Amino acid sequence: MATVEALVAGSITADTVIDQAAPSKRWGRLGLLVPAGLLLIVGFVVPLVIMLWYAFTDPSVGFGNFAWYLGDAVQQRILLRTFTTAVNVTVVCLLLGYPYAYAMVAAGPKLRAVLTLLVLVPFWTSLMVRTFAWVILLQDHGPLQSLLATVGLGQIPLIRTNLGVVIGMSQVLLPFFVLPLYAVMTNIDRRLILASSSLGAGPLTSFFRIWLPLSLPGVGAGSLIVFISSLGFYVTPALLGSPGNSLISQQIFTQVNGLLQWGRAGTMGVVLIVITLAILAILALVIGRSTSTIKGVR
Repeated sequence: MATVEALVAGSITADTVIDQAAPSKRWGRLGLLVPAGLLLIVGFVVPLVIMLWYAFTDPSVGFGNFAWYLGDAVQQRILLRTFTTAVNVTVVCLLLGYPYAYAMVAAGPKLRAVLTLLVLVPFWTSLMVRTFAWVILLQDHGPLQSLLATVGLGQIPLIRTNLGVVIGMSQVLLPFFVLPLYAVMTNIDRRLILASSSLGAGPLTSFFRIWLPLSLPGVGAGSLIVFISSLGFYVTPALLGSPGNSLISQQIFTQVNGLLQWGRAGTMGVVLIVITLAILAILALVIGRSTSTIKGVR
């Protein structure tokens, strides 16, 4: 009340009142971050520190684990296979997810609801159940092999192969690509397409010059989510793949649970994180330059 009277009397200004209230509001907003911050510390920072500790101290202090890992040709092939599989899964999700997200945006309300439901249904089913379903579908005498034989393609090995792993992982991760892309596409102003059409641009020109550039943030977000998730996937590669085409997540599991080599497992995790961060930094730089170029062209 005294503050209001002072404001009316003119002894203080509105800016002074705002400045006095700002610190308490700022601390109140920061307080909302405390639960999420604690969860992040307990669920990410602490395990990361423990992993680093084992990587540099088990069985002895130094870089012995890194020397072993970087000098082991088998581990290098597994690391390369992991990133190759992640890229393949990302490309498959891009090829399947972009048309699907575009169809969701272009469809009417009823059809859009059905398409959205189809994207969300996998979240209601256990990952283990879905993966075992793929085991049945991809097995040597399963439905997919019968379909391939019917159309004349013969027997194509799917189960216990990297191809089967890519198929299973793509199905699991496809919603994580579609949803952020759909969110970006819904915010694109349709009047831009109408304006380009009125100026004589054809559908393909409008798509490649307007729609595609404006949807690139969604493509980038979805691709990053799929790519990073693919690097740490364990259940699907373990059930659909084989020891001969294992990924780094399976190797980490073997080092921890089978060989009790915590230091080597931590080293694999550190190497994976460092390479992933380097790739993300390069992608961020490339996407930033591409976005600047697109804005300059427009």
